Amino acid sequence: MQKRITLITGTPGIGKTTVIMRVAEELKARGKLVGGMTSKEQRDGEIRKGFLIQDVSNGNQGWLASVNQSDGPRVGKYRVNLNDLESIGAKAIQEATKSADVIIIDEIGPMELRSLAFKKAVQEALDSRKPVIATIRFKAVDEFVTSIKNRPDSELIEVNFHNRNGLHNLITEKITKTHQGD
Repeated sequence: MQKRITLITGTPGIGKTTVIMRVAEELKARGKLVGGMTSKEQRDGEIRKGFLIQDVSNGNQGWLASVNQSDGPRVGKYRVNLNDLESIGAKAIQEATKSADVIIIDEIGPMELRSLAFKKAVQEALDSRKPVIATIRFKAVDEFVTSIKNRPDSELIEVNFHNRNGLHNLITEKITKTHQGD
C-alpha cells in the first residue's frame, strides 16, 4: 500500500518541528498548498513557559499550553488551553483537510490528545486521501497514537543527529513524486 502518512518522531529537542517546517516551506515553494498546525515552545530566558500553536495557512496563533494557564487539563507543569487548541489547531487541520494539498500536524502528543475535537480533526485528516506529515512522540504510549503508527498507509521516520539536516529534502521529494497528480 502507498504510504501517504509520514510520521516524524525522535527524542525531545532533536528537531522534529524544524524538519516539518522545512518540508512545509519546500512544498510551498513547489506550488503546493500546505495547511494544518504547528507548535513551538515559548521560553523566558532558559525557562520554558509553554507552547504556542499556529495555523500554517493564515498565521493565527494561540496558546496550546502554559504554566500561567489557570484552567484546563494538566500535563506536567502546564495546563492545556482547550479553547485555542480547538479554535486554532483543530480548525486548521479541518480546513487543511478540505482545501490544502498537504496536511501538516505538529504534534500529535499528550497535550493535544486532551481534546476530542483535535483527535477528530486528526482522524479526518488521516482518513482523507491527502498526504499528511505529522510529528509524534518517540515513546508515546497512547491507544490513538498506536493506531496511527499501525496504519498500513503510514511510515514512521526517526529524526536523529545524523539525518536531521537533510531529512526535509527526502520527505519533500517523496511527497512530490508520490502525489504529482494531486
